[in-house]
Amino acid sequence: MEKILWADDEIDLLKPHIMFLKAKGYDVTTVSNGRDALDTLDHERFNLILLDENMPGLSGLETLARINQTHPEVPVIMITKSEEENLMNQAIGNQIADYLIKPVNPNQILLSIKKNLHSGQLMAQQATSGYQQEFQKITSLINMADTVEEWMEVYRQLVYWELKLADTDNSMGELLLMQKRDANSNFCKFVKREYEGWVNTDHHPLMSYELFKKRVFPMLDKGEKVCFILIDNFRLDQWRVIQPLLSEWFNIDEELYTTILPTSTQYARNSIFAGLMPLQIATMFPNLWVDEDEDEGLNIHESELIKTQLDRFRRKETYSYNKLNDSSAGEKFLQKLNSLKDTPLNVVVLNFIDMLSHARTESKMIRELANSDAAYRSLTESWFRHSSSLDIFRRMADLGFKVIVTTDHGTIRVDNPIKVVGDRNTNTNLRYKVGKNLNYNPRQVYEMHNPKKFGLPSPNLSSTFIYACNEDFFSYPNNYNYYVQYYTGTFQHGGISLQEMLVPFVTLTPK
Repeated sequence: MEKILWADDEIDLLKPHIMFLKAKGYDVTTVSNGRDALDTLDHERFNLILLDENMPGLSGLETLARINQTHPEVPVIMITKSEEENLMNQAIGNQIADYLIKPVNPNQILLSIKKNLHSGQLMAQQATSGYQQEFQKITSLINMADTVEEWMEVYRQLVYWELKLADTDNSMGELLLMQKRDANSNFCKFVKREYEGWVNTDHHPLMSYELFKKRVFPMLDKGEKVCFILIDNFRLDQWRVIQPLLSEWFNIDEELYTTILPTSTQYARNSIFAGLMPLQIATMFPNLWVDEDEDEGLNIHESELIKTQLDRFRRKETYSYNKLNDSSAGEKFLQKLNSLKDTPLNVVVLNFIDMLSHARTESKMIRELANSDAAYRSLTESWFRHSSSLDIFRRMADLGFKVIVTTDHGTIRVDNPIKVVGDRNTNTNLRYKVGKNLNYNPRQVYEMHNPKKFGLPSPNLSSTFIYACNEDFFSYPNNYNYYVQYYTGTFQHGGISLQEMLVPFVTLTPK
């Protein structure tokens, strides 16, 4: 039974309200002044405090200040006769849970109590009930989905309910996880069936190499100042948790696009900036393409690739390219934003989430901090809120930039090892492999025996690309147990899943 402390100098007049709350199952203790309230709090634990603002002696605001010092964990609902704005501001500034103006009826008080004591429980119940009602509908969507648009709707539904159920402690979360796995299994079959046609015909969804041509250039043609922000390893659920932080300054238009395969930086991001499939980049600009077996960085030519695309489309706009790998780089970029206010196109790469996913693999501490998708989202939101990133967006709104927020690919938390054997030249990615002597179970992967048919350069004449699906990851038979233990539960990319391939493309228009 929740215990409530009610402090009011006219407490005798409130007996009907107190009887009403007791009938609703609350244990109500009453006092008639602020000092008695503080003394009572020192000897008993309470779940919530109802505090009159206008009491003789120690006022309600003075009592509230002392409660915040000694018992900051207890929510306080302030009740007052005054509607003065200054008084409300003082109360709200002192972190009250709610503010009620007399005369109050019992149902008003009950609603406020429920909001502050039971909102989590009520929201969890509502989320559980809602998901139960939608479960069969989502299952039908998964079984019937036969276009990219239908799969995008499936994914949106799954992310919506994942966020709604994230804070609930019940079996619905497990049921949703099973439904996500079923969806990814069917989505992989869909991609296996359709992907070659997407690459070789005009009938395909919006893909990586078309983002500038179909989204960025039309904005520039309208005279918009555009800032294109690419957040590496950024998923739809991560976007949804930072979206509320931006809604104060921007009107938001969210869509999804489909990444190319492999869903990795070397291929997908270079494709975005060049406006070409990887094979075309390697053929047209061999000096700007880095093969799998080369030692230099796989995305060191991004600025040059952007220039090739602008030149190819005979665009005359000036542009800037900025890669922000740490907080220091973010602060420096923030300081130079004023100098870029007249530059039509500014490209920014934010690498924090990519670094977080790698750190989670390599650091036991980060593994503990991001031990689930919900925790991974929470770290993303915390980074965005407390780093220079949020200030950068705020400043862009002030400068009148149309801002695009997107990514080159998402990630998936892997937990099912499948064996593959390759020679020493085989790449190290856990979600896709490319090599000339790969040994694997073909039923467990998506194969590309002729990479050129899929817009990919082939390191050797007999090279094959294979992709992991669902939550699988590739492991080698040598030292198998250590390898599996080390990588199970890590976030990886490169393969085929809703999380990796259907990623956010968000347009932010300053308010």
